Amino acid sequence: MEELRARAEIVSVVSEYVQLRQNGRRYWGLCPFHHEKTASFSVDPDKGMYYCFGCKAGGTVIQFVMEAEHMDFGEAVRYLADKVHMPLPKQVDAAREAQERSRRETILALNRKAALWFHERLYAPEGARALAYLHGRGLDDAAIRMFGLGAAPAGWDALTRRLTEEGAEPQALVAAGLSVEKGGKRFDMFRDRVMFPIVSAHGAVLGFGGRMMGDGQPKYLNTADTPAFNKRLNVYAANLLRKSRGLRRVLLVEGYMDVVSLTRHGVEGAAATLGTALTPDQARLLKRYAPEVWVAYDGDDAGQNAILKALDVLASLDIPARVLVIPDGMDPDEFIRARGREAFEAIAPLSAPLYRMQRARSGLDLSTEDGRAQYAIACAAILRGVRQPVEVENLLKRLMVETGYSRDVLVRQMGAAAPEKPAYTPPPRREKLPEAQTPLLSDALKAERTLLALLSAGLIGAETVDAASFSPGPSRQIAEALLRGERPAALLERCEDEDMRRTMLAVFSEDTRVREDEALRVAADCLEQMRRGWIEERIRTLTADLSNAQGHDKLMILQEIKALGDEKSRLRTGRKE
Repeated sequence: MEELRARAEIVSVVSEYVQLRQNGRRYWGLCPFHHEKTASFSVDPDKGMYYCFGCKAGGTVIQFVMEAEHMDFGEAVRYLADKVHMPLPKQVDAAREAQERSRRETILALNRKAALWFHERLYAPEGARALAYLHGRGLDDAAIRMFGLGAAPAGWDALTRRLTEEGAEPQALVAAGLSVEKGGKRFDMFRDRVMFPIVSAHGAVLGFGGRMMGDGQPKYLNTADTPAFNKRLNVYAANLLRKSRGLRRVLLVEGYMDVVSLTRHGVEGAAATLGTALTPDQARLLKRYAPEVWVAYDGDDAGQNAILKALDVLASLDIPARVLVIPDGMDPDEFIRARGREAFEAIAPLSAPLYRMQRARSGLDLSTEDGRAQYAIACAAILRGVRQPVEVENLLKRLMVETGYSRDVLVRQMGAAAPEKPAYTPPPRREKLPEAQTPLLSDALKAERTLLALLSAGLIGAETVDAASFSPGPSRQIAEALLRGERPAALLERCEDEDMRRTMLAVFSEDTRVREDEALRVAADCLEQMRRGWIEERIRTLTADLSNAQGHDKLMILQEIKALGDEKSRLRTGRKE
């Protein structure tokens, strides 16, 4: 693994996904794992790791590939080994890989059984209400079969009992998100709902979306993330997108019923996010199936505001986007059922900049000078982000007519406008280390963090500090490993405890900005600060014990408090000198 991490140089690998810019010894760019406009994603080639100060994603080059390509550990290792023409390591943590694969396969098998059972229930007496609901929404049996729609009965544990009787382990049902455990009992996660299986591009049932038919809450319920399913990595109807050929655009909508209804009426290429705003991973997935994405969210204010966020995500990935504004505040399902396919396909798509301009105009009175000025200023900032000169020219002409300003004025305003994407600025340093098991004062926590960062950077070693200097818990365990000579990247890959991994990422991402010739002095200051923190904590503990102490015990406590106070004074005096 060490050789693979060295040969698959992390800056080179990450650069295939992120435009990086060097600042000091690190490289910075926009995070590929969440939408952002200011770079908070860093790559440290010395430590062989990446870290995002925004979403807190981080790890090694192997873990980056796992996240970016949606691979498991073994697949990522093979991918990188092939990339650098390196023979595959003999041991690829086979046990871990097999365990992960087994968990995923178990969950997918349970989901498949659950999907078939839900579909059967739809045509059973207990599914009559759900079937009537779907027929009432204009769906025929062919559409119901195409999407595998089903019904979750109103009872508490019908699915749980059925799958348990077939041999499913209760904990596996909980892990799959099919059952929930409360008070030692297990109940069905989905009850009295119309069920929408979420199917991968390759036909695996990843999870479910359920719509409540009555007045209960929540109205919509989705499977939580599992080892086999991550909402931000998938979209609804990916399996149908994959089967489509020659799509010129993906039609991104908000709801499952929008997708089903559009498909039922012959509109191809519809897909929906899974109860979340569009993520970069979902946008990349959509790009596989068509060169453009047309956003057709609900016509209400919430839907129109969500369009702007989706356009930001698509623009950050250079994915061409257009917008369908559904008339009369309708959603796509309502519109196509009311007016038909021809009317839906007659809706003219707006370019992303034109849609932004229309939204900028909303609420402004262009009959007033102030309204026209505000509109021109907002549109100038939008046009500055448009790359195609022809499109800029057309939109400028439109803006001249709408505002009455001359071309020269508008072009000058474009030059003065803030760019659509903020200029690069390094993220602020994080100041808080996750708490150790034994609480320390904040200054001592900072000192511990800095000392661990110096250790991980190789600026100090066992001759300067020992593990006993650190508070018990994660900090001491990390120090022990670093003092044994283990590299940060290896520790991150081996760590299975999520709390410990978060602590490691926080520590290893710390940029001490300490030169080699300053390291010993900084380390000495940190050790002194940590000792002072321990003394203050010990004095507080002893002072609390005084109220219950008597005689000799009380005297001993007072003597220890005095000795500690004297030591603290000497430390303070030493700092002044």
